[in-house]
Amino acid sequence: MSRTFVDAFPLLVILLPFLAAFAGLLLSRWPRHLRPSSGTARPRAADDPAEERPADGTAAQRGADARANRRAAWFAVLPAAVSAVLACWLAASQGFAFFQRLSPYSAEGPAASATAKAGNTYGVIETGGVPISLTLQADELSSILAILVTLVALAVQIYSIGYLKDDPRYPSYSAFISLFTSAMLLVVYAGDLLVLYVGWEIMGLCSYLLIGHWWEDRANSRAAVKAFLVTRLGDVGFLFGIFVLGLSAGSFRIDDVIAKVPELPTATVVAATMLLLAGVAGKSAQVPLHTWLPDAMAGPTPISALIHAATMVAAGIFLVARLFPVFLAAPPTLDVLAVLAALGMLGAALAALAQDDLKRVLAYSTVSQLAYMAAALAAGSDTAAIFHLLTHGAFKALLFLCAGVVIHHVGSNLMSQMGGLRRELPVTFVTMTIGFAALMGLPPASGFFSKDGVLLATEHALGAGRLTDAAALLLYACALATVAVTGAYAARAWLRTFFGQVRVVALPEPEPGTAHIVDTREAPASMLGPVVLLAVPALGLGVLGLDHVSWGTAAISVALALLGAGIVYAVWRGDPLADPARLLGPLRVPCERAFYVDTVYGALFVRPVLALARAVVRTDDTVVDGAVRGSGRAAQGASGLLRLAQNGNVQLYVSGLLAGVLLIAVGAVVFG
Repeated sequence: MSRTFVDAFPLLVILLPFLAAFAGLLLSRWPRHLRPSSGTARPRAADDPAEERPADGTAAQRGADARANRRAAWFAVLPAAVSAVLACWLAASQGFAFFQRLSPYSAEGPAASATAKAGNTYGVIETGGVPISLTLQADELSSILAILVTLVALAVQIYSIGYLKDDPRYPSYSAFISLFTSAMLLVVYAGDLLVLYVGWEIMGLCSYLLIGHWWEDRANSRAAVKAFLVTRLGDVGFLFGIFVLGLSAGSFRIDDVIAKVPELPTATVVAATMLLLAGVAGKSAQVPLHTWLPDAMAGPTPISALIHAATMVAAGIFLVARLFPVFLAAPPTLDVLAVLAALGMLGAALAALAQDDLKRVLAYSTVSQLAYMAAALAAGSDTAAIFHLLTHGAFKALLFLCAGVVIHHVGSNLMSQMGGLRRELPVTFVTMTIGFAALMGLPPASGFFSKDGVLLATEHALGAGRLTDAAALLLYACALATVAVTGAYAARAWLRTFFGQVRVVALPEPEPGTAHIVDTREAPASMLGPVVLLAVPALGLGVLGLDHVSWGTAAISVALALLGAGIVYAVWRGDPLADPARLLGPLRVPCERAFYVDTVYGALFVRPVLALARAVVRTDDTVVDGAVRGSGRAAQGASGLLRLAQNGNVQLYVSGLLAGVLLIAVGAVVFG
């Protein structure tokens, strides 16, 4: 295959889901008779089963919706599949170079790539200052991340066909997923910081639209707004960081920026990376901007899998890895990253241990695992971070999609309403067990190998001098403690979902024409297929790092994970109907409330801003609008006085005329 054609692959991989998004939005309901009626309402969702919903439209309208959904499914799946094939082909043409340097444990910084980059520059935008280069490039890092993004997006698109089969807004939903995928691929392949920023912001818009897919529910719309605002807050710092870095280097091209780093003042590099870290904390849900991610569970479960595994939250970790030489030149930034990662990984793991909502357990787990990746970056090993990002993308997407099957079956998100499902959902039980094993870091699952790399990198940071001693010690201690807590909350979720007694919950009868939410069968093939396929990399991807395992560190990790799981099992065995989270004692409520971070933010920021907004509204109503209304009333009053002289009464006019003549005559006599 010609080199020119291969160089066009990054553009094709991005364009295919982008065009699919427009096709899904514009053509799914063409011609007119496929458009939904104005009174259409979505059927009851599996994610909120207790809610009563009216049935949608007539039989004819339901048939039109079904045809539109089938067309939208083709628009969503086929381009995603072709994009995944091209991404894999591009990585294969480079020999899967990332895996050739899978020795993440030396913590010696970024390895030099001997692989030729694919890609092109499609023009330059002159700005009067530093130009913007429209460059797309595929190196060993972006090529392997593109495979993760496209394959998980493809799995989510296929899974969603069954999960949202009767949703009349499925065409827009699938189109936004395609746009989301295209935006993340633009971030991955971008060779210019401002081009990367375009994809970064489009992802923020898509997350808002997808989290709020069922916007009729106030909780969903509020969660979407919260995600949008919190991530935008971080993106303000991110944009300023790009400007500081690009203007100082004289170019926004990523390769040029990295080449100029040795010539830049340390203060400039530290300022730029600190600002960039704000955007990373927002997108990757790290302390202190992590609070949006658990609330994002209000969206459909496949969206949770996409956001938490392969797209939005992965973008922040990818950015630090992409600009890793820049961050290595800013030791204070690495110290801050290490402290944030240490607090995030342990705090989120403890919060996951106390949640009853299965999806929120996985959400806090995502925050914790992303903090592991940030810990590896702070410790100086970008390869360990990216390897864990890859394995995490596989097993976390698997866990979320399995959770969707469980919720679809039970009709509830709450583990207190689950139990004994291993016989009713045998395929889901096996695949979710693989996902939990990978999350805990148990061999031979993929998480065992990648987590070993992260732990060894943090261990080596103790004496490497890259971090201050206090930051390195805090990072390593929290990493080990988090291993045990991860084993505890994973075992708790596994036991409460699949073991114990089957809980029969009396649910309200649905409206006529609405499907029952409790299903005694396994999920349809469109949902089980992606689950089974994702179980393969979740189980086997880690063997690529087999030659580099530190068996001493691995043994400590497995022992700690089994210790946490064993304690939970002992507590659960004593009373299978009770929640093992009771072992937390007085810490249970603070952990369940995620240490009241949202409450503190509400008191410090939300309430004052709302109070200020109400004061502005009152001022606008009473002062600004009051002045306008007052001037109107004054003009109306004056017009009332003038109207007295123009009332159409002829006698009054004659009387006024005679009175005027009389006054003139009197004046002439008196003053004449």
